[in-house]
Amino acid sequence: MLQGHQTWIFPSKPAIIASAAIGGPFEAQGNLAGDFDLLHGDIWLGQDSYEQAEKLLLEQACETAIKKAGLKKEDIQFFFSGDLINQIMPSSFTARTLAVPYLGIYGACSSSMEGLSLASAIIDGGFAQNALVGTSSHNAASEKQYRYPTEYGAQKPPTAQWTVTGAGAAVVARQGEGPRVIASTIGRVIDMGLSDPFNMGAAMAPAAVDTIQAHFRDLNISPNHYDLITTGDLGKVGHRIAGDLLTKHGLDIPVEKFTDCGLLMYKEDQPVIAGGSGCACVATTTFGHLLNRMRRGELNRILVIATGALLSPMSYQQKESIPCVAHAVAIEM
Repeated sequence: MLQGHQTWIFPSKPAIIASAAIGGPFEAQGNLAGDFDLLHGDIWLGQDSYEQAEKLLLEQACETAIKKAGLKKEDIQFFFSGDLINQIMPSSFTARTLAVPYLGIYGACSSSMEGLSLASAIIDGGFAQNALVGTSSHNAASEKQYRYPTEYGAQKPPTAQWTVTGAGAAVVARQGEGPRVIASTIGRVIDMGLSDPFNMGAAMAPAAVDTIQAHFRDLNISPNHYDLITTGDLGKVGHRIAGDLLTKHGLDIPVEKFTDCGLLMYKEDQPVIAGGSGCACVATTTFGHLLNRMRRGELNRILVIATGALLSPMSYQQKESIPCVAHAVAIEM
């Protein structure tokens, strides 16, 4: 059901009956290591390419989530997934492995909440009983595609971020126990003219702010409604910009309630520069750490705003600016 201009309300409150997070070696050293279902010791995962390794991460996340839900692949009616690699290859190849009806999506690093929104919509509408949402990213694969191969050893500016190697997945169902998806605010594409692929946080911050404003306006609620409000992967730079913009627009979110998955993922002494990024940043943090906190009773209501920079290597080479989008999902226990 549409409320306001761009927010969906789900009267049936679809349940996230199971979720899973898979990570790499750098994530194993981070703050959230205890919330991963599986952590790998190397970024190759025994595969011949980084892209194949990312596919394996996503397959493992999906299969783990399905198993934790007590279901079989045949019980999943639809699979929503997207990633950063050309033609969302890890997602499509994972769909080949799962052999379930598949809807590939692309929202860059906003794909997890885009997928969760769409899955919740079809569950709420009665078009499915069980839907699977997944996304992934791989540090070396993303660096190779969007910036420079890691072997090149290129230096990075202080605004750059570290792409999370991992995958997150969740099973959304009409019936069952678990955190409930209450509402989703679908974001607009915002482009402030930035074109630096090493400064994604600054590029995405205005999109996050636009969606946050729309969410509270459409639902006529205040930030106090939530125990925690987190953006996806703005990092230190983008998170600070987002906070300043929200204050400028008269929406003050208490510092203790407002965070970013890119800030939560890694420890201060890890060389991630401005923080974590990538599709798996918000996916593993939400489907692992945050949902675990909800299940333990530490959080009751959260708002997750996944942010995505919609550039491509070709658009960058053609001197285009970076259009960005953010999708917000409200989850309650």
